[in-house]
Amino acid sequence: MAFNYTSKVQKKMVDQSMLLCCKFFISEGRNIATLDAVERAARSNPETVIVNKFHGRTYNRARYSLVSYVLHDCTGNVIYSPLHETVVAMAEAAFNAINLELHDGSHPRFGVVDDIVFHPLARASLDDAAWLAKAVAADIGNRFNVPVFLYAAAHPTGKQLDTIRRELGYYRPNYMGNQWAGWTISDILPQTPDKGPMVVSRSKGISTIGARSWVALYNIPILSADVSAARRIARKVSARGGGLPMVQTLGVVCEDSTEIACMLLEPNWIGADRVQNLVEKLAAQEGLDVEKGYFTDFSPEMIVEKYMNLISSKKSSP
Repeated sequence: MAFNYTSKVQKKMVDQSMLLCCKFFISEGRNIATLDAVERAARSNPETVIVNKFHGRTYNRARYSLVSYVLHDCTGNVIYSPLHETVVAMAEAAFNAINLELHDGSHPRFGVVDDIVFHPLARASLDDAAWLAKAVAADIGNRFNVPVFLYAAAHPTGKQLDTIRRELGYYRPNYMGNQWAGWTISDILPQTPDKGPMVVSRSKGISTIGARSWVALYNIPILSADVSAARRIARKVSARGGGLPMVQTLGVVCEDSTEIACMLLEPNWIGADRVQNLVEKLAAQEGLDVEKGYFTDFSPEMIVEKYMNLISSKKSSP
């Protein structure tokens, strides 16, 4: 619920650049009408800005990057962000339009609204992002009867997303050896979710929602359709497989080839160049060629700049 603050107070807080970014992932990358419906929900609040979006047909997955401000009370506690209402509206649009039982794709997923993560930008704090993650999780769990697992700064003990996914079988394909189709695990969850029911709706699945410092998403195309080779390379690159620290990877099918999807958890420490070089080295050992990788989102600095420009253009519009 929005608070009845004056525009002068709101402007002061926005000018202080207390901003949050939300990355909102859904299990749909093919149906344009569905993607349009989710985007309309995102644009329904003029104080929230879509700064980037990314979707893939083979993955059958989409991601929206949204930014808005966060307001604090006189003691410094966060009390409101337009992102709250916007993200819940996007979730409602996605649940209304997508049936997970009819979904298939080359990227693993748990639910229609598969993952939501909040990042602090500029002078906002990780506590601000965690507050919003928990508020959104409560709404999605209660309003839509969807089990929600919290992670990172939103979780009481800081449990990581990768751990939750492994415990629940996220990375195990259930179709054609390299695809995911329909609901993939038990209707009764083996673990108690942080929000929402224990019983899963097969049409909606479950959601993970977290808050963490900035994570860079970097994909490297492998010029081969051999997904087993891509997975071997991905494992050797990842921290879990003894590769680069603070790097998580996934080898997946992409169109007529494969690629290594990478999460760089500390991109200022272990950056894309180091990941690219290691992938090229390992691919050469497999006799495979590699293309230059690409980021699926902008840097935090670019996102803040785009947000400020878009907000300024909205204010100057008649």
